Amino acid sequence: MINKIVQTMADAMAGVPDGGIVLLGGFGHVGTPNALIDGLIEHGATDLTIVSNNAGAGREGLAKLMALGRVRKIICSYPRSAGSVVFEELYKAGKLELEICPQGTMAERMRAAGAGIPAFYTPTAAGTLLAKGKEEREIDGRIYVLERALRGAVALVEAWEADRWGNLTYRQAGRNFNPVVAAAADLTIVQAQHIRDLGDIDPEHVVTPGVYVDRVLHLPYGDPSIEGK
Repeated sequence: MINKIVQTMADAMAGVPDGGIVLLGGFGHVGTPNALIDGLIEHGATDLTIVSNNAGAGREGLAKLMALGRVRKIICSYPRSAGSVVFEELYKAGKLELEICPQGTMAERMRAAGAGIPAFYTPTAAGTLLAKGKEEREIDGRIYVLERALRGAVALVEAWEADRWGNLTYRQAGRNFNPVVAAAADLTIVQAQHIRDLGDIDPEHVVTPGVYVDRVLHLPYGDPSIEGK
């Protein structure tokens, strides 16, 4: 019987390696797997490369992980945003590597990894510093940059619903990067607001099929007025 639901955060984080690439779902504060990030902190993995839309805010979640010295490099689209104080402190001190990746390119690099596509050409960043050192090719009179797929050792995902097979749905804007992140890692760990019985999630509503998911941890949170909806 397939059952990907785990009972504890320790079970969810078991085997997460040092030195790996960790893909984070979320956009700003929406759809970010904050509980799993806290679990990663408790687990103790270090020397990580983090892939995230932004570089954290305040001093919790991703910012806390960086402040503890666990992150060697961050790949993101918006390293400087409201409250990104920890990133700025570490980067100015030379304690954190940064790779800026345009948002659409970053999403497509992860989508390509999930689809088994090793690389693709895009016009985004052609002729800019972001294309430095990358292969370029002229196609139909336009310059394109070769971008390589971005696969993670681990993906941390926030979902609205899950079943024991790992099928996932997302709620409204919480969908954001989570589906491409979920499909692009060797180990995909999910925090889910609701656990549904097998068959209760309409197959037409499944966004991430369970084949991409390894572990699901039930973590209810948020507005109790929408609990169960």
